[in-house]
Amino acid sequence: MDRDAAGPIIVFDALCVLCSANAQFVLRHDRRGLFHLASMQGEVGSALYRRFGIDPADPETLIVVEGDHALRDSDAVLAIYAGLGWPWRMLGLLRLVPRALRDPVYRLVARNRYRLFGKRATCWVPSAEHQARIL
Repeated sequence: MDRDAAGPIIVFDALCVLCSANAQFVLRHDRRGLFHLASMQGEVGSALYRRFGIDPADPETLIVVEGDHALRDSDAVLAIYAGLGWPWRMLGLLRLVPRALRDPVYRLVARNRYRLFGKRATCWVPSAEHQARIL
């Protein structure tokens, strides 16, 4: 699949319980099929992380990649919810909160995600119906 033709790609940690739950949420609520997902543990996800200067072995953020541009931290999360449409788009109002306040909270949760939410022994694997959305 041509990554640039795929639309926005969410690169996430498939071992993280919180991150995997968010990926499942996106797949359930993205009725238009806008987003594709790639785990940082996979070939596509790790290549995208490296492309944007993030170590896939020690990531501190999920990213949303569209073409040559990547959103990270709270901007990435808000872009995901905005892309899901109503009612999730309402979370976009959080953009009114300055990034200087949003991102430290995001980073605190990201750094402690395994301790707070748990870590899977193996990567989350999507259902057969969602396989086409996984890169």
